Amino acid sequence: MKLPITDQFLLSVLNLIQKVDSAYDPFSPRTMKEALSPELFKLRRELGRKKDWKNFSQLIYHLKRKGYIRIKNLEHKQGVILTRKGAEKALRVQWKMKEKQKRKDGKWQMVIFDIPENKKVLREILRGALQVLGYQRLQDSVWVSPYDVAKETEVVIRNHGIDPYVKVFLIEEVEI
Repeated sequence: MKLPITDQFLLSVLNLIQKVDSAYDPFSPRTMKEALSPELFKLRRELGRKKDWKNFSQLIYHLKRKGYIRIKNLEHKQGVILTRKGAEKALRVQWKMKEKQKRKDGKWQMVIFDIPENKKVLREILRGALQVLGYQRLQDSVWVSPYDVAKETEVVIRNHGIDPYVKVFLIEEVEI
């Protein structure tokens, strides 16, 4: 089964983490009691791992329940696969965390759209994406941004196939 590159990456990371965790011990004994009684140290470490594994399992369960990931059996092992919804969520988080640069020329980017009522879901998706990208709403279908987010805006428009309904302008000034 051929996996997309993101899924291959996630599976590789999970396998690497499991191998490193079992082979490398970053937590050497910290007290004299632990050094003198290695069995106690191993037991404490194993309980800590189980607790971490429980937290990790709860995170995986939550992500699966929300529809962000799927669990599949790949080559006799379980693997985590990112769903489309998960990829979109990751992109939104990435855009939110990305430091937005204001345009050097002082111009603003304006997006005007008129998406038909039968494509209302796409209209709401566009509004959410524009908000994440740092746009401000002038009207329901007119949004402006002082940031240099032209490429990201184009990606959102093209990925959702709403090119015929959207116009993007570069403007000198805006009164908000």
